[in-house]
Amino acid sequence: MRIADELRARILSGELTEGDRLPSSPEIAKTYGVARNTASDALGLLVTEGLAVARPGSGTYVRTRPRRRRLVRNWHRNAVGGSPFAQSMTDYAQSGTWDYESRTAHASTDVRERLALPASEGDEPDVMFTRYVFRGDGEPVQLSSSWEPLALTRGTPVVLPEDGPHAGRGVVERMRQIGVEITHAAEVVSARQALAEEATALDISPGAIVLTIERTYYADARPVETADIVIPVDRHQVVYGTSIWDKTD
Repeated sequence: MRIADELRARILSGELTEGDRLPSSPEIAKTYGVARNTASDALGLLVTEGLAVARPGSGTYVRTRPRRRRLVRNWHRNAVGGSPFAQSMTDYAQSGTWDYESRTAHASTDVRERLALPASEGDEPDVMFTRYVFRGDGEPVQLSSSWEPLALTRGTPVVLPEDGPHAGRGVVERMRQIGVEITHAAEVVSARQALAEEATALDISPGAIVLTIERTYYADARPVETADIVIPVDRHQVVYGTSIWDKTD
């Protein structure tokens, strides 16, 4: 960890820049008086963090880091209708698209709590589950796993989020079509290492750090949709904003 900390500091300070070759395992072992395995582990940690890239037969190099772009999470964008993600991509003159897969599912204990679903009886499907890969000009930007209660949407034109007359309009606009007015959202933000499946979908290094957002939309006190969102931190910054208005008559 000490070796990785020192190399990381040299990278972040700009002493080592993109494309520079890092010391080899034998060089690190000699400099720090450690075993080669320890030196290799230090380099591997930097690769895992996305700061370096290993080139077999050549060495380990400071990774070319993509320009970080901002993803705006703003209640006003959700309230005006349409896809908030597509609007964010438009800010950067990019085309916002997404791949998806929807299916009915039986909610897990965690999802049941988040959606305030009644106690489970059997294993009958009670949510519509949709998995997304969001892209900007074809490059993966973020992942999302979404759950909506079938008790709310079953038999309506919006039961499938990405099919039907209101497909791709975003949760707020779709729910409005069935008389459900979303009033607010709550988000829990954290960070962790990417899972192998997430790293593959986002085209990032295994174990790279990702931002996680647990979002739930509410119609007053009733939760109507919840989602887990995953964003690679080396590519994007998340900006939060809200509208302030005068409520006087």
